[in-house]
Amino acid sequence: MEMAVQYKDYYGILGVARTASDADIKKAFRKLAREHHPDVAKDKKRAEEKFKEINEAYEVLGDPAKRKKYDELGADWKSGAEFRPPPGWENFAGRQAGGRSAAQGAEDFEFHFGGTGFSDFFEQLFGSRGGRRGGFSSFRNVEEQEIAERGRDVEGDIMVTLEEVSRGSVRSVNVRHNSHTDTYQVRIPAGVTEGQRLRLAGRGETGSGGGEAGDLYLRVRLAKHPEFEVQDHDLIHELELAPWEAVLGAEISVPTLTGHVNIKIPAGTQSGQKLRVRGRGLPPAGDLFVVTKIVVPAKIADAQKELWEKLKRESDFNPRD
Repeated sequence: MEMAVQYKDYYGILGVARTASDADIKKAFRKLAREHHPDVAKDKKRAEEKFKEINEAYEVLGDPAKRKKYDELGADWKSGAEFRPPPGWENFAGRQAGGRSAAQGAEDFEFHFGGTGFSDFFEQLFGSRGGRRGGFSSFRNVEEQEIAERGRDVEGDIMVTLEEVSRGSVRSVNVRHNSHTDTYQVRIPAGVTEGQRLRLAGRGETGSGGGEAGDLYLRVRLAKHPEFEVQDHDLIHELELAPWEAVLGAEISVPTLTGHVNIKIPAGTQSGQKLRVRGRGLPPAGDLFVVTKIVVPAKIADAQKELWEKLKRESDFNPRD
């Protein structure tokens, strides 16, 4: 039986309407993530929790398939209200109910994780949990046919920030199963990648009949960052340029995971051009790629319009030639 959890209003967390476009959702996430990023906020502990909450909301609403599944719950739930998955609901990530073999009886086991960056609500609807992989290990008592069986492996998701990927970290993770909770220290190695599984040997389900315990696997989900996209070990940053910066060239400060650096924008830079900053990506050998985007002003004053008109008259440039 699924336990009751606190309903999460992801639209409310991002401050957008349920009818918001994908672009509006991304814009809201980036604005809030910049504001509450632990590296810039004064209250780092509070900012860290808020940053995780914002990331969880964007993890769902920023993915069309997950957003559709979430919307199927309806708009009548209130944030903070007790929530149980509706009858017939299947966990989106295909999480399987635990259980032992028929020889041991059909007893279900529930696992819930804390300290992973995801709420119980997310875990129930969009998380993952693996089933027992091992078979029988040995017979302990042939007459009673009591079988020693390996405990089931358990799998969950863990949200890892790009800063943690950059430098590595150690996290405390709580695993609540049946009637007790265990706390483990999990090492996040520098350079960990999306989808990589971190193994904690013997920290899964307890074995039966003298069988060994299963393992705990935490699947890495990289937290979305307001400034960077990730491609393998490289980081991608979109840099908006004024037309004159692209035409004349400029020196501009851009963010990295370890502080800002100045880069030179060559004269005649085109929109979509990639500029490489070596060694400023993710370990072990990633780079930062700055992708330029030329932005024109939406509104201009009369005096500025005259200057644009003068440029139009005097320039012989035609982008369609």
